[in-house]
Amino acid sequence: MSREQLEAHLQFLAELGVEGFRREPEWRTRVLPDATPVGRGLPTPPEETPVPLDPPDDAPVGRVPLDRPDDTLVGRVPLDPPTTSVAVFANAADALAAVRVDLGPDCQRCKLHTLGRRQVVFGVGNPEADLMFVGEAPGADEDLQGEPFVGKAGQLLTKIIEAIGLTREQVYIANVIKCRPPGNRNPEPDEVEQCEPFLFRQIDIIKPKVVVALGKFAAQSLLRTADPITRIRGREYKYRDAILMPTYHPAFLLRNPSAKREVWEDMKRVRDILQGGT
Repeated sequence: MSREQLEAHLQFLAELGVEGFRREPEWRTRVLPDATPVGRGLPTPPEETPVPLDPPDDAPVGRVPLDRPDDTLVGRVPLDPPTTSVAVFANAADALAAVRVDLGPDCQRCKLHTLGRRQVVFGVGNPEADLMFVGEAPGADEDLQGEPFVGKAGQLLTKIIEAIGLTREQVYIANVIKCRPPGNRNPEPDEVEQCEPFLFRQIDIIKPKVVVALGKFAAQSLLRTADPITRIRGREYKYRDAILMPTYHPAFLLRNPSAKREVWEDMKRVRDILQGGT
């Protein structure tokens, strides 16, 4: 970039109302923000005092004098700032495969790898599904087979999916936690903290129209709420460019068959949304 081009660029920025430039090295590199679910507060940036330009009195308005020798001078714009490379994938399947590789077949980010889990249970289904189901964590059958919702609760989930005219192959199924907690206990906060970013990446890649949170734990984790499932089930929430619908977990339905009627009402609403209903 020539001196004249740089001066013209700075003049353009001044016309937009830009009053100064940061000189710290970290501000010269583009940082990609982490995906944040709707409803979670964005982190508040630390208060900063803008660093004003300090041109001499006879300098043109909005321009930065370029004849000062100090490269760290306020207002100095690096001619060749470092860049951040971003992976580009041909399709959602390739992007999900990359997330699976990043997670690894023997993840050791939390203590669950020391507590008897057999394998990581990543997720299964259509990488471009309009409908995604999110449960709590793998159980014994899932830990053995490496696929979510394959036990009795999973068989009931399959029937629920088929009842709205879809198949398991047309939806995507995953869990908040990718490894089985011992004794099927609820995942603990440190385990969720390490594992949920991979679920967020799955959701952002798949871009479903509807996310169904199965059960209390999944719904509370995704919505960041302590409200009981009886209060939030059947309600619709905007979540990561999708509609999130909490409902009862299939395992709960096996113990409480009378609740199937409520889940069926929830799933009919899900079907209407997928078909373009309001």
